[in-house]
Amino acid sequence: MQISKKTSIDFMGKRKVAFVFSMTLIVISIVSLFAQGLKWGIDFTGGTLIELGYEKPVDLGKVRNVLAKAGFEDAVVQYFGTSKDVLLRLAPQEGVGSAKLSDRVYAELSKAAGDEKVDLRRVEFVGPQVGDELTEDGGLAMLYALIGILIYVALRFEYRFALGSVIALVHDVIITIGFFSLFQIEFDLSVLAAVLAVIGYSLNDTIVVFDRIRENFRKIRKGSVIEIINISINETLSRTLITSLTTLLVLLALFFVGGEIIHGFALALILGVVVGTYSSIYVASAAVVALGVSKADLMPVKKEGAELDGRP
Repeated sequence: MQISKKTSIDFMGKRKVAFVFSMTLIVISIVSLFAQGLKWGIDFTGGTLIELGYEKPVDLGKVRNVLAKAGFEDAVVQYFGTSKDVLLRLAPQEGVGSAKLSDRVYAELSKAAGDEKVDLRRVEFVGPQVGDELTEDGGLAMLYALIGILIYVALRFEYRFALGSVIALVHDVIITIGFFSLFQIEFDLSVLAAVLAVIGYSLNDTIVVFDRIRENFRKIRKGSVIEIINISINETLSRTLITSLTTLLVLLALFFVGGEIIHGFALALILGVVVGTYSSIYVASAAVVALGVSKADLMPVKKEGAELDGRP
């Protein structure tokens, strides 16, 4: 005997509560972005990145003091994997090349380390002009992605569904970026890549829900738009949750054991998956309802004279 375990959660009945919740998060994100902005990484601001290796665990406070005495008060110092590996981020200085800058820093830290050997592993430099270009190109990449998605969904479904999917994607991007602004977490190229990946992930979930809504609009003759959308979301709920949970397991592993270099990337994806799952259930479908979609909008168009095609 097979037991039915179909869910029947009234998602659309809670869409007003979800709207208030989403708008609160969006307002907080926008206020934070305007008030304090993003903490841009070296990829965008320009500067020099130096990776050092010590023989023994090193105290970051002592490294910062040495750099401050040498004139690098604004240097960002952090562990890079282990307490023996240190990553330095230095703001650009006029008239000083990255080679001279790294040599000077290395000399000061080697002197402070005494007999302990310090390895200079890599030096990377990004000019301010390159940083400006990356900022502009990154913003354009997100804009083009949203425009492409709008066209794709409009052609595949209907323009109300296209607007609903873009509303959900903008919702996800603003909240994810707003989180980085609110807590002043460094925003670099890897985080930007994660935000673009979030757009694709969230769209995939939304398309699955929209596909089922379209199918049920044509199959279920009785029932209101709200009831059919609720049925569709419940039917795809297990798929949505399983996909999100398995993805989160991988991302959590990357965040906790993947090392400092991909913390921002993993965090942005974790936020994006959580927010994207929520938006594919509530925001996208609720937006379609608010835009006034009806069963007739997704019914197949009958060809004129189709009834005569089968006649001899």
